[in-house]
Amino acid sequence: MRHLPAARTTGGLGVAAMSYVAVDYLRHLSPTWHERLQPALWSVLALIAISRVPFYRHWSSEVRAAIPFVASMFFMLACLLFEALCVRFATAVLGLDWHRDTSPLPDTGQWLLLSLNEKLPEPLVEILRAHIIGLHHFLMLFMMLAFSVLFDSVEAPGLGLGARYMFTMAIGRFLRAITFVSTILPSARPWCAAARFSVPTYPHHWAQKYYVPYASDANAIRQIIQWDIAYANTGEYQGDYRPDWGSMSFLIDFLRPTTQGSWYSLLKKAGGGCNDLIYSGHMLVAVLTAMAWTEAYGGFSSAFIWLLVLHSAQREIRERHHYTVDCIVAIYVGILLWKVTGYIWPTKDVTKSRKLLKLEKIQSRLVQAAKDSDMDEVRELLKEVELSGQESRNKGQSKSIWLFACVTIFSALTIVLLAFTLTSDG
Repeated sequence: MRHLPAARTTGGLGVAAMSYVAVDYLRHLSPTWHERLQPALWSVLALIAISRVPFYRHWSSEVRAAIPFVASMFFMLACLLFEALCVRFATAVLGLDWHRDTSPLPDTGQWLLLSLNEKLPEPLVEILRAHIIGLHHFLMLFMMLAFSVLFDSVEAPGLGLGARYMFTMAIGRFLRAITFVSTILPSARPWCAAARFSVPTYPHHWAQKYYVPYASDANAIRQIIQWDIAYANTGEYQGDYRPDWGSMSFLIDFLRPTTQGSWYSLLKKAGGGCNDLIYSGHMLVAVLTAMAWTEAYGGFSSAFIWLLVLHSAQREIRERHHYTVDCIVAIYVGILLWKVTGYIWPTKDVTKSRKLLKLEKIQSRLVQAAKDSDMDEVRELLKEVELSGQESRNKGQSKSIWLFACVTIFSALTIVLLAFTLTSDG
């Protein structure tokens, strides 16, 4: 039977996760206590993590995982930039009038939740409505999971786990962008675009030519199907404001600016968009966090994380940030993507191959010790196999390893603070 680390058998990580969610929810119940307890909790967790750094035995594994981690981070940033471009285009191309006048799609999930509000006990309905969990919580829960390698709660390297998380997230965001930009669907919140985006009220000239003449007239739709050509005479197109963006001026048709400003500033303001972005990005983050937690840690806390995922999904639908289909698709896409990257992601392969090689070398000795019932010899041989999975070059690289450890911990804590600050509003 496999020996579980003490941190896992005592459920320390699960307790820390539930404590974090509970303390953060105090912002709605008692802001005063929240202001006191939240900094204290994070300070305690950070100090405990730092105190474990000198005793961590897998820094060499972290060094090997550093390059995939950085590469995954840049890949994810590139995909997020592409997604922001698609978000702005999907919102801007049809103009604000279309967003204001187009009715939301019929959503049976919304109907179901409204029906349950009438049938369930009021306290349970209030729990379902409560803002218990948000995007930043799931990001923080994953960071807690990755940091738990310091306590041997999950298998090292932590940077390898983080690299796979970001790589999977990047693929998910890229697939999401090409999905929602392919067919533009109306938002469940018709007022959103006018409140958040400064774009022209009228459609882009692409939409004026290829969409508007055939949007509602049944005969026109029948004719364009038959002829397969944009036959309508739209006259003069209503043009857009065109700032001087130099070599990036090709983005004007996608971003449709109305005032002077950089293209990058427009992409930063894209946010979650204001038409239906199938599938939900929030739910993708939630599901990937739950999948990572279930695979790496398991236990009762994984069930707790999945309950938070389901609570977040129904609240996305209830508050009309997304349609039900967006949340359902995000759940199974997140699960499938995590499973797929599990097959192709090269985690632990080097360590495993080293252990297998050592096991082959001592196989005859191990068999003989088992025949002789020499359990001390068996334990000693198995210990050699375990130690063979660790890097043998640490002696000559102690200064480099310690420098890497300090830089890694400092950078990771900085990322935690930035993620907490920049995503605290969901």
